[in-house]
Amino acid sequence: MEKVINTIIPVRCLSCGKPVGGLWEKYKERVSKGQQPGKALDDLGLKRYCCRALFMTHVDVLKNVARYRI
Repeated sequence: MEKVINTIIPVRCLSCGKPVGGLWEKYKERVSKGQQPGKALDDLGLKRYCCRALFMTHVDVLKNVARYRI
């Protein structure tokens, strides 16, 4: 069974185009275990300011949005 990703993070960085969509779950897991956000971003290979800003400012809103139907 496929793992369902429950977030709306861009697949690529909006500025530089680096693929970052697959790293969000790993980042969240590391931070929830107590690792410093900056260290987690370094370990995941996110060195550029644009990619780091994307992760640091992202807010998970899918759970709130998914409650509503069109």
